[in-house]
Amino acid sequence: MEDLSVIGHLLDLILHLDKHLELLVQQYGVWIYVILFAIIFCETGVVIFPFLPGDSLLFVAGAVAATGGMDITTLCAVLFIAAVLGDNVNYWVGHTIGPRAFRWEHSRIFNKAALMKTHLFYEKHGGKVIILARFLPLARTFAPFVAGIGRMTYVRFFLMDLLGGAIWIGSLTLAGYWFGNQPLVKDNLFLAILVIVLASLTPALIGLFKHWRGKQKR
Repeated sequence: MEDLSVIGHLLDLILHLDKHLELLVQQYGVWIYVILFAIIFCETGVVIFPFLPGDSLLFVAGAVAATGGMDITTLCAVLFIAAVLGDNVNYWVGHTIGPRAFRWEHSRIFNKAALMKTHLFYEKHGGKVIILARFLPLARTFAPFVAGIGRMTYVRFFLMDLLGGAIWIGSLTLAGYWFGNQPLVKDNLFLAILVIVLASLTPALIGLFKHWRGKQKR
């Protein structure tokens, strides 16, 4: 029963994120920036928190800013810094534990050959992965961690992370700022959030479908 209660609370938080965020703004004032910073930092920087509502939170935060609850420039800057710092912490955690986790020669997964394959993959495709992962729930939490494990060149990782973070924060937060309070969107916020989540998952679903079709053909 407690598990169901927790699930119900999380669903209520996601479905009525606008009301909860407006209430937090009223209760905490400027400290709301610290709260939002912590949420985005944890989602991007702590591997055990991939379930936090990043995309929908950015959109709703932008909508609340449009009503005067927050300053949009400060909001975007705080969220951008949180996203970049989170990814960088995640990268360096992976970078630190990678050699230790992949030291077994005879392990099927954690072996040096697998580590080298991960490194070569991220050196070749890492830039695209880091940018696109920003828009994929779960993937944006694990991508920088795996990039660190694979020892992706840090300068390249950092530059791609800056670009991906700017696009992610800017696009969703400003979309909420410009459109979040339109009557059609505000009255159907759940559907708007659902569209954002589905749009975020679309590239991954297309990739899985292509992979499945390839296996069927083979």
